[in-house]
Amino acid sequence: MEIETFVLCDAAVDYLGKLSLLGTFDSITASSYPVVWPHCAVALRLRFSPVEEGEHKVRIAFIDADGKPFLPPMEGGMAVRFAPGASTVAANLILNIQSLKIARPGEYAIDLAIDGRHEKTLPLYARQRPEQAPSRNPPEK
Repeated sequence: MEIETFVLCDAAVDYLGKLSLLGTFDSITASSYPVVWPHCAVALRLRFSPVEEGEHKVRIAFIDADGKPFLPPMEGGMAVRFAPGASTVAANLILNIQSLKIARPGEYAIDLAIDGRHEKTLPLYARQRPEQAPSRNPPEK
């Protein structure tokens, strides 16, 4: 199995096996915390070989800087089937997230495990927006 794509993005769709992504990112900047990000998605595209045909378990966990989950882990199954004569098959998985709450600035992670084995980690940085310094120019008259 090969991970072709594993990203955090603004939106993702699967249209007849085509994975379309909008706005991949790894940072959220806010002027105050906690912050609620209205919508985002985790998109995953895996490529399998014929010996990997069958059921696979996918787990995506959202971890804070202390190593604790800040969202419940998302778990699901994926059935990989091959058409006759196919040498590989790709499978897409999209996890839409509504109202992602980030408690404080810091480093977070999105962990991917397949069939109980950790495969990849995405970083997510929550940053504090710097305060705007007052202008040194006098107001215009």
